[in-house]
Amino acid sequence: MSVVLAAVLALPANVWAAGSGEAAAQVPVWLCIPFAGLLLCIAVMPLVKGEWWEAHQPLVVGFWIAAMVLPFIAVYGAGKTVETVLECTVNDYLTFIILLFGLFCVSGNITMEGDFAGSPRINVGLLALGTLLSSCIGTTGASMLMVRPVIKMNSWRKRKSHIMVFFIFMVSNMGGCLTPIGDPPLLMGFMRGVPFFWSLHLLPMLLFNMAILLFAFYHLDKWAYRRDIAEGRKPDISKPGTEFRIDGLHNIVFLLMIVGAVILSGVLPGMPAFQDGAGNVKGIHIFGEVTLSFPALIEIAVILLAAWLSFRTTKQEIRRRNHFTWGAIKEVAVLFIGIFITMQPALMLLKSVGPELGLTQPSQLFWATGALSSFLDNTPTYLVFLTTAGTLGITSGIATSLGTVPAKLLSAISCGAVFMGANTYIGNAPNFMVKSISDENGVNMPSFFGYMLWSLAFLVPVFIIDTFVFFL
Repeated sequence: MSVVLAAVLALPANVWAAGSGEAAAQVPVWLCIPFAGLLLCIAVMPLVKGEWWEAHQPLVVGFWIAAMVLPFIAVYGAGKTVETVLECTVNDYLTFIILLFGLFCVSGNITMEGDFAGSPRINVGLLALGTLLSSCIGTTGASMLMVRPVIKMNSWRKRKSHIMVFFIFMVSNMGGCLTPIGDPPLLMGFMRGVPFFWSLHLLPMLLFNMAILLFAFYHLDKWAYRRDIAEGRKPDISKPGTEFRIDGLHNIVFLLMIVGAVILSGVLPGMPAFQDGAGNVKGIHIFGEVTLSFPALIEIAVILLAAWLSFRTTKQEIRRRNHFTWGAIKEVAVLFIGIFITMQPALMLLKSVGPELGLTQPSQLFWATGALSSFLDNTPTYLVFLTTAGTLGITSGIATSLGTVPAKLLSAISCGAVFMGANTYIGNAPNFMVKSISDENGVNMPSFFGYMLWSLAFLVPVFIIDTFVFFL
C-alpha cells in the first residue's frame, strides 16, 4: 500500500497517458476531485444530515457527475467525454446493475424459516457455508441468498451488527476467489487466458483466512451473545424439536440461469461466431468506439428473464415474509452510477502510471491491487496490474493474452483484488447492498468510516499475515 500511496503523492499535476493510436492526452489529477467528493458524501452525509441525504441522493450524485463531466469536456472535448461516459455506463455499469438486480429479485423470492437461533456456532456455520458458496454462485449471488436468513436467525439479538460486518468480509468478498464465477476480476482473467480452474490454487489462502476470521468472529460473537442473554433476550424455543424449511426453492433454477449467463459472458466473446474479421467482438455500435456486445446483450436478456420468471412463479407471501422492498437496489443503482462515472479519471490515471510504478514482487502487487480495489472498481484495477505483470518479460508462468504471468504474481493480484474489496463499503458490489438490506431490517450497521475501522482492526492484520506467509 505504501508503494502506491508514495507513487500517487509523487505524481506531477498532470500525468501523460497515450491512447491507442492517438496522441498522448493529459490526465489532470484534479479531475479525480469529484470522485473523492462523492465518496466523502457517501461517508459523511448519513452522519450529518441522514434524512436529507436519503431524500436527495440523486441530486447529490448528479451534482458530482456534472462536476466531473464539465471539466472533462474542457480538457478532452465533448466527443471524448461522451465516449468515456457511455463506455463506462454501457459496458460496465449496465451489466453490473442488471446482474445485481437479477440476483436481488431471485434471492428475494427464496425464504428460509425455522427455529434455528442465531448462536455463535450457528453463525460460524452460516458464514462458512456462505463463503464457500460464493465461488459457486458469485459473491453477489451468495450474499443475496444468505443475507436475509442470517438476519432472520439473529433478529432476536440486540448486538448483531458485527455479524453482518463479518458477512461482508467473508461471503461478499473473500469467498469469491476460487472460480471466475466468484468475482468479476477473475472472470476478466479467464477471458484473457487464465485457465478456468487455476483459481483453485488460492484455496489454501482462503482456508487460512477463513480459519483466522472465523476464530475471531466466534469469540466476538460469543461475548455479544452472552451479553444479550444476560439482558434477558432469548430466542423462541417454545416448540419441541427443530423445524426448518425453505420456500421458493424452485428459484434456485433461476439463480443457476443467472450464473450461466455470467459464464456465457466470459465464454462467448472468444467464439468465432461472435467476432468480426478483425477479431473484435460483434455488437450494437452506439457512439465512437462504444459498442454493446452481443454476449453482453445475451447476458442481460437471460438475467432479466430469470428475474421475471422468478416473480411470475413465486407467491407474494414469500416476499412479504422476507420483508422485500426495492429500497436497497434503488440506493445502490443511484450511488454506483455516480461512482462508475466519476472514477473514470482515477482509472485513467492508474492505467497511465501502473507500468511505471516498478511493482515486480508478489507482496507489492498484492497491496497495490488491494489498496486501489478498496476504493476503485476491482475489475479494471485487476486488469491494470495483470497487464503490468504481463509486460515484465518473464517467460515461465501462466500464459495469457497479456503475456506470461508468474503464478505467484497472479495469485497476489487475484487475492488483492478479491480480498481487499472488503476494506470499504464501496470496494465490491454486494457490500453496500448487504449494508442497505441490513439497515432496512433493523441492524444498526457501522457508518462508512466506522466500517473501515472494523476492516483495519480485523482484515488488515490478516492481510499482513498473508503477506509473510504467501507473498514473500
